[in-house]
Amino acid sequence: MYDFKGKTALVTGASRGIGRAIAVALARGGANVALNYAGNEAAAQEALRLVVEAGAPKAKLWRFDVADPAACAKAVEEIVAELGGVHVLVNNAGIAIDQLVMRLKDDDWNRTLQVNLTGNFNLIRAVTRPMMKAKGGAIVNLTSVVGEMGNAGQAAYAAAKAGQIGLTKAVARELASRNIRVNAVAPGYIETDMTAGLADAAKAKLQEMIPLARLGTAEDVANAVAFLASDQASYVTGEVVRVNGGMYM
Repeated sequence: MYDFKGKTALVTGASRGIGRAIAVALARGGANVALNYAGNEAAAQEALRLVVEAGAPKAKLWRFDVADPAACAKAVEEIVAELGGVHVLVNNAGIAIDQLVMRLKDDDWNRTLQVNLTGNFNLIRAVTRPMMKAKGGAIVNLTSVVGEMGNAGQAAYAAAKAGQIGLTKAVARELASRNIRVNAVAPGYIETDMTAGLADAAKAKLQEMIPLARLGTAEDVANAVAFLASDQASYVTGEVVRVNGGMYM
């Protein structure tokens, strides 16, 4: 467990899966938690309940589209006013619209990049000023093993996730002098709603590609994010931490 007392964390895509596990992990460390979600009200309320139970002194839901720059700026202003700042930003919100490149629609390409990549940029830009005012902060972007190794049928998703790595490294250099650290976590295949629909044969084939011979859990990813967000990682910036069971090294 890491100490986040007196800090406020904004976690996007926090209503389910990896985002919810991250929000809970930060709450266990005593962080105030702002949970962003896109539209699933029931899942968001359940995530909020778990975060409060985990020990967050203050926790609140914020519904907005990370692809909307004005909505991101407004939400950050509200979080600063209501929860006392934004000291940790976790860019987890993402979508996957899978299709072979020759059949991929313009709208699906654009939406994938807007949510997965531009959404990160929107929130990084919005939190930079309050983090500078607080004389420090930590930003963690959730990329993917697919952003490093590619995957057939995921051209848009892979491009966005690879773009997150470049964004992470550029902003890490830009903000280091302000004591704001920027890192990324690259999960492999994780047991979430995205992988729940895979057939048993497909899961077995995946496990053959993973040296640790299992799919990861949301908590596996949350543990890495919590470390990078904590003071224990005070000398770590511009890094991509792989949480993939050895699938890609």
